[in-house]
Amino acid sequence: MIEIRPAHDPQSADAVHVIKAVYDEFGFGWFPEGYHRDLYALDASYWETGDEFYLAYLDGAPVGTVAVEFFPAIPEGVTEPLVRIAGCDCSLERLYVLASARGMGLGRLLTEFAMRRASERGATRMEIWSDVQFEAAHRLYERLGAVQVAERLCDDPAQSPEYGLVLAL
Repeated sequence: MIEIRPAHDPQSADAVHVIKAVYDEFGFGWFPEGYHRDLYALDASYWETGDEFYLAYLDGAPVGTVAVEFFPAIPEGVTEPLVRIAGCDCSLERLYVLASARGMGLGRLLTEFAMRRASERGATRMEIWSDVQFEAAHRLYERLGAVQVAERLCDDPAQSPEYGLVLAL
């Protein structure tokens, strides 16, 4: 049975386990004191700032993560300095599923869960940044109605190339 639960500081080890396993699978570097420090302090990084972080458990074992970040929308037409996709008022963050749990619809379940949580809080457009290697995720986002609108180099230490997508909620 799959269960999605809010994740707080006591569940940080579960979040790190899931996300680090995916990073290892794809050969990405791990930076606990930099790019990944949010995972070691879930309360301060998410809940105390108004954002949300969740873990998915399959028969009691952690198998997936998802987070939603909320922010004011940048009005259409604003170009400098543009740090968000215009019109989006939230973003899908930290969506990862262990390889052993893929193919069961968990990625879709977590994405739809995040969309529902964002919508319940009044958000209308979700920004998604996804590494170019995550082709299955891109297909999922597009099936849910997301449209690719941008590309960037991520602010991670490897400056990984990412696609930017927008999803109406």
